[in-house]
Amino acid sequence: MTSMEAESVTTILCTSKQTRFNIGVPNYRELDIEGLSITVTSVASSKGKGSSKAGKGKARSEGTEVLDNATLRLKAGLRYALVGRNGSGKSTLLKAIAQKLIPGIPEETRIVILQQTDAGDVNTDADPDRPFSHPSAAGDRSVLEEVIERATARHEAQRELDDLSQGVESTNSFAAIRSLRRIRRERLQKDLFLKAKDAKLRSGARGMQARKALIATEKTVAEFDTIYAQKDDEISPETLAKETSEAAELLADLQLQVEPSKMAEIEARAKKLLTGLGFSESTMAKPVSSLSGGWRMRTALASALLQDTDILILDEPTNFLDLLGILWLQRYLTTTLGESADAPTLILVSHDRDFISLCTDLLILKAKGITYFHGDLPTYEEAQGEKKIYLTKMKEAKDKQKDHIQQTIQKNMREGKAKDDQNKIRQAKSRQKKLDDRWGLEVSAKGGRFKLNRDLVGYHLTSRAEIEIPQDERPVQFVLPEPPDLRFPGALISLDKTSFRYPRDARSKTIPPLVLQDVTLSVHMGDRIGIVGLNGGGKSTLIKLLVGETKPTSGTLATHPRVKIGYYSQHAVEKLQEIGVSEPDLTALALLSKEMATPEQDEGRVRALLSSIGLSGRVVSDVPIRKLSGGQLVRLEMARILWTSPHCLILDEATTHLDYETVTAMREALRVWPGAVVVVSHDRWFVRGVVEGHVDDDDHLSDDDEEEETPRRRIVYRLRAGQMSALSGGVQQFETSLEKRVAKLMDS
Repeated sequence: MTSMEAESVTTILCTSKQTRFNIGVPNYRELDIEGLSITVTSVASSKGKGSSKAGKGKARSEGTEVLDNATLRLKAGLRYALVGRNGSGKSTLLKAIAQKLIPGIPEETRIVILQQTDAGDVNTDADPDRPFSHPSAAGDRSVLEEVIERATARHEAQRELDDLSQGVESTNSFAAIRSLRRIRRERLQKDLFLKAKDAKLRSGARGMQARKALIATEKTVAEFDTIYAQKDDEISPETLAKETSEAAELLADLQLQVEPSKMAEIEARAKKLLTGLGFSESTMAKPVSSLSGGWRMRTALASALLQDTDILILDEPTNFLDLLGILWLQRYLTTTLGESADAPTLILVSHDRDFISLCTDLLILKAKGITYFHGDLPTYEEAQGEKKIYLTKMKEAKDKQKDHIQQTIQKNMREGKAKDDQNKIRQAKSRQKKLDDRWGLEVSAKGGRFKLNRDLVGYHLTSRAEIEIPQDERPVQFVLPEPPDLRFPGALISLDKTSFRYPRDARSKTIPPLVLQDVTLSVHMGDRIGIVGLNGGGKSTLIKLLVGETKPTSGTLATHPRVKIGYYSQHAVEKLQEIGVSEPDLTALALLSKEMATPEQDEGRVRALLSSIGLSGRVVSDVPIRKLSGGQLVRLEMARILWTSPHCLILDEATTHLDYETVTAMREALRVWPGAVVVVSHDRWFVRGVVEGHVDDDDHLSDDDEEEETPRRRIVYRLRAGQMSALSGGVQQFETSLEKRVAKLMDS
């Protein structure tokens, strides 16, 4: 029996029209690329084990088209929000831009990308292959040192400076050029490595160019190796004098690069960035390897913000920030960074609708194309709605007019034939020809008069464009099951003067401080409770008490005897990824069927549940969990929770990894669900909708809430230093209190 091992290699193929626009003096902060097509191909090959005949496997190629003949246009210094559903290809597009896989992006363009998937994915043109947080590569540097190193390559420059200084100051006349050649050889080897990686990444015309560049670099390295191997007596006096002078010039450049005042300025900027992102002085001095994943992401974000770049790409930068950090970053991107004369062009991906309001323009990735809109997301949605209504009314009027003209033509034809009136017949045929050739849209996209040579380029059967009403995408599914009857009333969960402290370490003589102090809270059916606060305030501990993972140190915790609690942990996606790695072939359908111990005939129930929250078809039965996106994993975890039909949902940062449309659907479903909901989130828009009942940003309660016989209890609590207090002003009160601190951080 032969076992087969599958391997897959994913490649991003990019094509576009070539242009000579501004080729002489390009603006590296701008992109103007037409005819852009991006396809992701996955080539799977199988290798046999246990049989010599299976040594070679067959390759199987699968392609997914992300963009088809799209236009990518970025203007210098603008801030773009890239929006689109999970799976639409946002990450692929960002990666193609960052790695310059798209023909038309100049090689000299400096691009920095922060990806949400890995703290090590902060890629820069300066050194894209240096692992961000690997201790062996970073020398276990401190947070501050690592951020500065990523932006300046200070340690590398200092090492070259020390080497060259020793050579120049040596009494040996050949020591200086030996140091110079050693540095040049190391730089050439590094350049060769990058060229080889570039040639491996690219395909098509750009791949051919990359391979030519690699061959040229290999030739240069080989030629220089011959020079590097020269002995002292083989070096001519002219070469000695020339390279000694070049060594002195390089030494001066390196001294300028690590000049103390310049480095002090960069260090001050780095400290300000890290402080704004929540780092204390002591945390800045910790080794990067000792940090948790969330703090490494913050370190990576500071590194990305510190670097000089033409295009800055931030993919979900708020995922590991509390509200103070989010507000600071929002202010920093719009003022300190955004108002400078050479501000980079920003591309931002975020599910936080309040946060992306800092962007000036939208890039909407939809139907394998990119749509542009100048303005924010609510304005775009409103404009799309108005456009659809306008075009619908126009089409109805035109169809009514066309029917009337058609009836008139038929009447004239009948009368003309009956009376043998050739004039009437010719008139009817003329009107029919006009109806066939010149019927359609009579206004341009900008609302002016339609002009054929301007508004309908190319060959068409008619001289007018059809009136096309924008079709709505299939709405995002997020349906919550009705909670079962409790049979008798009472609080679902109640805490009475509850306090909590972690147990004392046997080696420590001091008693640990209280994490929670005198917390009183009750949760009833229909309640909407929001928990806000900065990181370290005790939110996670409170949640663990509510779901029964920990017991209070003092006070009482009581639960309804029939209550079912659905708990979404902020680490749920990571735990599902671990399950996927341990069982590589496990699918979402198989996981739920196994956990719920459902017989085969109940597969339809499992599929129905998954479909109700947006997972259906082959995704649930054929795609392994390890290959699901972050948004799909969130839905899978919600399905695991909803299977039991809970009375109370406790959600800890459930919107992370979701696209904005799914967040909107979840917000609406939770807002009207009859069960109880406890929400912990830094997403202001989400909390306002679920907890406070707002249906839009105008802060109005929904009609459903106003008509309820028994109004819901809606409370936002703030946790600070373990103490909980109700906020009469809700999320806005919490945000206002933090804005003062943000202003101080910006001014310091």
